[in-house]
Amino acid sequence: MTEQAGALANMTDEELQAMLRRALRTVVILALILFVLFTLIWNWQSGVLALAGAAISYTGIREWRSLAVAVFARLDNQQRPRPVARTLVMFFLRLAVVGAILYVSLRCLHGTVYALVAGIGLAVVALSWEALRLLRG
Repeated sequence: MTEQAGALANMTDEELQAMLRRALRTVVILALILFVLFTLIWNWQSGVLALAGAAISYTGIREWRSLAVAVFARLDNQQRPRPVARTLVMFFLRLAVVGAILYVSLRCLHGTVYALVAGIGLAVVALSWEALRLLRG
C-alpha cells in the first residue's frame, strides 16, 4: 500500500493532465449512455436533464484541470499559462452558470430529477475510475 501511495505522490503534472483528459472522455461516453437510457425509460426531457448534469460534470473537471495547471505552475516557479486571478474568476463564473443551468433545466424540463443527479455524478464516477486505474498500476 505504501508503494502505491508513493506512486501517487510522485505523479507528474503531465500524468495528472492525462488522467483528467481520460476522465473527461469517460464523462462524455457515460453521458451519451445516460441520455439514451433515460430517454428510453422515461422521456426525452429526462434524457436532456441527464445531459445537463453531464455538462456540469464535464465543466467541473475542466475547471479543476485549469486550477491544477495554475497551482502547479506557481508551485514549480514556472511561467504561468494564465494568471491565477483569471482562473479564479472563471471558476466563480462557472459556478454561476451551473446555478443557471440547474434552475432553467429544473424549471423548464419536466423529466425526472434522478437523471440530473446521475449526470452530475458522472464526474465522481469518472475520477474514481481513474483513481482506481492509478492504484492498480
